[in-house]
Amino acid sequence: MMSTKLFSPLKIRELTLKNRIMMAPMCQYSAKNGVANDWHLVHLGQRAVGGVGLIVAEATGVVSEGRISNGCLALFNQEQCDAFKPITAFIKAQNSVPAIQLAHSGRKGQCEGEHYAPSAIAFSEEYKTPRALETKEIYKLVENFGHSARLALRAGFEVIEAHMAHGYLVHEFLSPLTNKRTDEFGGPLENRMKFPLMVAAALREVWPKNLPVFVRISATDWTEGGWDLEQSIVFCRALKKIGIDFIDVSSGGNIATAKIPFAPNYQVPFAKAIKEQAGILTGAVGLITRPGQAEDILIRDEADAILLGRELLREPYWAIKAALELGEKVPFPKQYERAY
Repeated sequence: MMSTKLFSPLKIRELTLKNRIMMAPMCQYSAKNGVANDWHLVHLGQRAVGGVGLIVAEATGVVSEGRISNGCLALFNQEQCDAFKPITAFIKAQNSVPAIQLAHSGRKGQCEGEHYAPSAIAFSEEYKTPRALETKEIYKLVENFGHSARLALRAGFEVIEAHMAHGYLVHEFLSPLTNKRTDEFGGPLENRMKFPLMVAAALREVWPKNLPVFVRISATDWTEGGWDLEQSIVFCRALKKIGIDFIDVSSGGNIATAKIPFAPNYQVPFAKAIKEQAGILTGAVGLITRPGQAEDILIRDEADAILLGRELLREPYWAIKAALELGEKVPFPKQYERAY
């Protein structure tokens, strides 16, 4: 058996992941009133059976109107909390770690209810123009994130991730292209970071000190004059000071006309730069499909973990097949051992 970085443990605070393969959050559009159901149990549980070290449930709205669609998950009441409990229990039973991404869709929300954003700027012609948030509403949203974090802990999750990427509400505050405010939450970078940092601090305050808090960011808007890597590094340094443990590094999603150069590993340089210059653990994501490709990213120390999205939709047992290909000890479920 060879020793690979991909299948080496990763300790974050007092939580140890059995490997460095993570399932990225992916919307399933299958919930009713934000409540998880059997689909989510099978969808998330199957990847845990398949050997993934950490499973991140999809973007989960901290308020009803903060869902991306009417079929997206939410976590602001007890019914929603209770529905997650058998899912987190099953994931843990597979020696995997259950995580959840807490989110607010902002101007990109397409579910029922009023839509709002830092400024009254529509995402595109196909989207409604949002209402600009009042100051008191911004502070209330920070409380909403904290409330959802408390429910997530009660539901059995061991990691929470704040969604600050892909043009949703928190990212909208960060980018000068979508935040045209003239108050304490707009203008210079320090002001644009204020709401995101308040959200991060609220999550870190609620979450147990022995368990990690992640943040997903878009490292760039891929648009001139917008959010970029330089600002992301400053932001990630501030997140680290608050106690955030891991940055899930994605990009784009905020500007409908952005031209993104999609290619294998196209976001990896962002993860590497943030890891090195902000001194924080990072995860690489985006068009990573092959075991050798994932291993090389880790060997080159460009990231600390690999997040797989659509590749895990195509192949729930990617981790098992990766172990076979890399000559590692195979994380085969004992129920399936006769097929090994």
